[in-house]
Amino acid sequence: MSPEQFQQAVLSWFDQHGRKDLPWQHPITPYRVWLSEVMLQQTQVSTVIPYFERFVAAFPTVRQLAEAELDQVLHLWTGLGYYARARNLHKAAQQVVELYDGQFPTSLDEMASLPGVGRSTAGAILSIAQGVPTPILDGNVKRVLARYRAIEGWPGRSAVLKQLWQLSEHFTPHQRCADYTQAMMDLGATLCRRGKPDCQRCPLRSDCVALAQGNPQAYPGSKPKKALPKRECRMLLLRDHQGRVWLHQRPPVGLWGGLWSFPQFDDTQPWESWLQAQCREYAEPQPLPPLVHTFSHFQLRIEPVLIEGVALEERRVAEPGTCWYDLESPPQLGLAAPVERLLRQLSR
Repeated sequence: MSPEQFQQAVLSWFDQHGRKDLPWQHPITPYRVWLSEVMLQQTQVSTVIPYFERFVAAFPTVRQLAEAELDQVLHLWTGLGYYARARNLHKAAQQVVELYDGQFPTSLDEMASLPGVGRSTAGAILSIAQGVPTPILDGNVKRVLARYRAIEGWPGRSAVLKQLWQLSEHFTPHQRCADYTQAMMDLGATLCRRGKPDCQRCPLRSDCVALAQGNPQAYPGSKPKKALPKRECRMLLLRDHQGRVWLHQRPPVGLWGGLWSFPQFDDTQPWESWLQAQCREYAEPQPLPPLVHTFSHFQLRIEPVLIEGVALEERRVAEPGTCWYDLESPPQLGLAAPVERLLRQLSR
């Protein structure tokens, strides 16, 4: 197919079958599209929708998001994972307000320079919300293009990625760029799926090299497998006589940056001596069943220890970045997923 034939096939399919009722499509604004695109990084649409709706209800504009406390942002993000996205979202909102007076930039370089955006997300915002013809290359589009031209190799390799970007640029139209961008994402999400592609309904099937070869699922190439490293830690669930649980805020960068968590110790750290130094009274520690939390780059085995009847030393009671978390009336804090899970267990 020529670029024009490719575009026409994709757009005709979109007019009949594309997704046109997603929450961020009504109305389409740079703020709403940016928010949805960041949330959709490594996350499915069905998971994102309720988070998006809560976010725009709490922060209807980029200025309100920029003025919000990070704790508010992280609280609304709790459970969505990849928390660096939430921290970057907050920073980017502040930059849009400070550098661009609350208006999203219209150049690719400026948009891509916002924290947590990057080239493909910037292209989606520009094309969908601002009508600027800009190629994108999210996971769905990579899959469509890799199969269409049978491009071998894992897209994480620079040579493969370069070929895919060249294809994306080659096919991106100047007219109806917003519809085309949405169509390519929809095509990858609904038909050209990773597991079971629905090739017979695909508008590109007559010209798809991978389909002609009979092996569309071989493309794109998989990331080379590497065993996830395993780590272990112990979390102390300190509960006082009123049933409240002691939490502290983690450093702004690193694992669960800015989120609230229990005191955490690895195997080499003497948690018993820490407990004796921080608490003037407490009951016998009770080990709880361990749980496993998997990150993209390692697996963490958490051994929770419940410690009832805790009274902290006076110097720790009013320390900044700490709080007694009331299970009956919980404050709005950003919580790491396993912390939220353990708090739910305690409340039951």
